[in-house]
Amino acid sequence: MDRNGLDCPYPGCFFCVMKETNPNKRHASVAKFFKDLPTQDEEGQVLAISGLWNTAMAHPNDPEFIELGIFECMAAVIWKGIKNRQWLSKDQNIYIPYYAAHIIGSYTMNVEEFAERAVQAGVIPPLVELLCGRLTWVEQRVAVRALGHLATYDSTFPSVASHGEVLEISMQLALSAIEIVYTHFFQFVDRRLSYHCDLLTRGMGGVEMESKKAEEWASQLQCWLLQLINCFAFKPEFLPTICRPEFLIKLPDMWGGLVNESSPAGVGLLRTICHQKMGRSSVASCPSIIESLCNIARSSDDWQYMAIDCLLWLLQDPITKYKVIDIAVPALVDLAEIPSLGDHKKLGEAIANVLLQDNVPVSSLTLRTSMNSQTKQLLKDLAALRQKLKWEKSMPKEDLHIKQAAALVIKLEGNSKFSAGDVVGAAAKYTEALALCPIRAKKERVVLYSNRAQCYLLLQDPTAAISDTTRALCLHSPVNRHSKSLWRRAQAYEMLGLEKESLLDAIMFINECSQAPEGGPSLKQNHIPDYAERLVKNQMQAAWLFKEAALKHGGIHYDRDGDEDVDEDPGAGEDGSEWETASESDIANEERQEEDYGEESGWQSEDQKESFVRPTPVFKGLTLQDLLSPQYNGNY
Repeated sequence: MDRNGLDCPYPGCFFCVMKETNPNKRHASVAKFFKDLPTQDEEGQVLAISGLWNTAMAHPNDPEFIELGIFECMAAVIWKGIKNRQWLSKDQNIYIPYYAAHIIGSYTMNVEEFAERAVQAGVIPPLVELLCGRLTWVEQRVAVRALGHLATYDSTFPSVASHGEVLEISMQLALSAIEIVYTHFFQFVDRRLSYHCDLLTRGMGGVEMESKKAEEWASQLQCWLLQLINCFAFKPEFLPTICRPEFLIKLPDMWGGLVNESSPAGVGLLRTICHQKMGRSSVASCPSIIESLCNIARSSDDWQYMAIDCLLWLLQDPITKYKVIDIAVPALVDLAEIPSLGDHKKLGEAIANVLLQDNVPVSSLTLRTSMNSQTKQLLKDLAALRQKLKWEKSMPKEDLHIKQAAALVIKLEGNSKFSAGDVVGAAAKYTEALALCPIRAKKERVVLYSNRAQCYLLLQDPTAAISDTTRALCLHSPVNRHSKSLWRRAQAYEMLGLEKESLLDAIMFINECSQAPEGGPSLKQNHIPDYAERLVKNQMQAAWLFKEAALKHGGIHYDRDGDEDVDEDPGAGEDGSEWETASESDIANEERQEEDYGEESGWQSEDQKESFVRPTPVFKGLTLQDLLSPQYNGNY
């Protein structure tokens, strides 16, 4: 021990302490280190804190440091960083509050007992100060993470909720987090704080990596805020605050994006809200939310089932049912034949039962006059579909084969009309074939729905195309994997200006292409279609996380070889105005299991899509003195 101390330039070094082979001595030394660290001003403290951070990340369930006072130590150094700006500006102490909050979050992530010890150690007040923006958005992010973990447990939630400002600030910050990261870091490249850049990239990257990680962290900040708010949403007393219309209507647009797919984000919070009576009433009063839930329910979003749950709960509530029924029914009817979705078994059957009030026969189906005519017809059609399925179960197989063969003949007539340019006539033939085709002939129905969707696309009816492609995807095995229907729905969503839904379907289409066998119908020699790559590129730009912030505050500024800042033209060098639809012709190919139609065709979208160029300029970091100056202190 003494020998190690002589070799180390830092007295009481944490790493030297951990080399002690005697467990009792090591525990005593570690406890003393935790007690003394907040009162010391020696250089090199950040090394010990970063070492603790690595340990917490690697072994978050290890109780050793919990028992020795790590929470008390981390709370104290956060307070020190908030109150003592002179100390914060020395050496590399600016990193310490970030690491300390991160350590608290890691150790409280899995074990409720650790969370209780953290609350007893007084970690919540300094974390709340960071949440309030006493330092920067980087510290806010890890403070939110830690508070979110503490709020998850029943035993520690009251301690978090006792700070009345937590919910209000979290809601405000959830609405503004993306804009804050854009204006305080992403936009002005030459003003980026050096320690922010180091934390984002671990000192390994340049501007491009910094920007990429900033997008990821901005998304995490918003998603972790929503997770924290979600803990409050389980408690009815907090719903009046959460269910403000100006906050609710923003939730569907809050999603983890491609950089944070593991978070349900806004739709997850909406699901918690819709699980409660008061929450359902508030959501049902916002038609735009219902429309967004319908779009998510008919998309390739990983959280599709959450949107379906919300819609079903709203329809099962007699108070909200007729507020949402005209918007929700068209989407849910399209999903009524989906067999399962992840762990949700017999989902389509559950949807149909809710829509038809526990399988009421079509002859006695009661339709309220408050429904519009389209809703009434859709429910009648769904009831008739169920009745048809019952009839077919008692029909001889020979009769079913005759009906299926007749449907095939009519489909071929539709293909001929489509090839001749008679799109309206082709759609009518596919409709006729669908009416004749047996319900259990799912492969044939997938193709018929997908073919008719292509007709609707060419007839500029994207809503009908979304309906038919969704039905095809529900019938396909595996579910949501029919490549041509994914591509056609991506086009339909693009026509409606729904970039996120279009992007997710296009990505799924590319995934299906990449997995297709060599020489398969969707892919030739594992080559991703160019038109799909172009659509994904355009939609990624249109659905860019910082798009709204960039439109509001302007493009990216950076210093080019010492010149003054330049506002980059968002659309410079990009051609986002055109993309092609493509459907491979397979009418004459009898070797395929599916029969489809369509020639490659091109068309232009009416709206120009703005794209934002991410430049790679030379980085000029700010000094710690810049950070601690009134100019920046006031901004956070």
